Amino acid sequence: MQIGFIGVGAMGGGLARNLIRAGKSVLIYDINAAMVEKTLAAGTTGKAVQNAADLAGCDLVFTSLPLPAHLQETMLGDAGLLAKMSPGAVYIDVSTIDPGTARELEAAAKEKGIGFLECPLGKTPAQAETAEEPIFVGGDETVYQKVKDILEIIGNPVTYLGTVDAACAVKLISNLIGMTNLAVLAEGIRIGEAAGLDKKLLLELLDDTGAKSFQMNVRGPWIASGDFGARFGLDLALKDVRLGVEMAQAWGNDAKTMQVTLDYLKQASDGGLGKEDCNAIYKIIK
Repeated sequence: MQIGFIGVGAMGGGLARNLIRAGKSVLIYDINAAMVEKTLAAGTTGKAVQNAADLAGCDLVFTSLPLPAHLQETMLGDAGLLAKMSPGAVYIDVSTIDPGTARELEAAAKEKGIGFLECPLGKTPAQAETAEEPIFVGGDETVYQKVKDILEIIGNPVTYLGTVDAACAVKLISNLIGMTNLAVLAEGIRIGEAAGLDKKLLLELLDDTGAKSFQMNVRGPWIASGDFGARFGLDLALKDVRLGVEMAQAWGNDAKTMQVTLDYLKQASDGGLGKEDCNAIYKIIK
């Protein structure tokens, strides 16, 4: 099986490297030459290509790109890769996108006789690197069964959810809850500061209460120590929360609390914090 991989950045790179480590033949395309070289260094079965169109002959193509617009530009239309791929091939997207874009990709693939799966990821680049990334699978179950063994090389657990809507929803709900939790955590730390509490002590005390959470355990100490180096960039968090709120509203849910988080992220991004970690939301909360 010839595999193609478009986008070997923070998330996609780890997945592609796991395929190469497993001895799979992988053609790599990314505009970032350094990330391509890092990926190829994982083994001997990877090869760089100069254009996305060079993947047209692949049996399976992955995309991992930042924005829905990037996927539409790369895959759709007469100039897109789907128009050049062979019937019977499979296309898997692992990006974080909205259900509408996923359905658009699915329909375009089906029209060309190409199988499609939407497979957003549940954790961080660290888990992508070690093949411990939860994968939420949406699409035709026959296509899923065809490539299940490949998905199990790059992630764990791999969960089939049925529709692409369901797969997108799990990912966006996860980020909506996580980022809203982070906003509440930042507010709580600010309230503690107003009470004269040391940030690190406050977090230690909260660790044994109902306030404990993933964001508190991971990003709380970063906030307390003034570490805002990007692991999950604020602008990416803004994109995901915006897509999640729009999804909720399209399905008749106001998502009022999450709208507050979205407003905080917009303020932080407008304030020049977009390239910092999403925990920089703390800086604009008073």
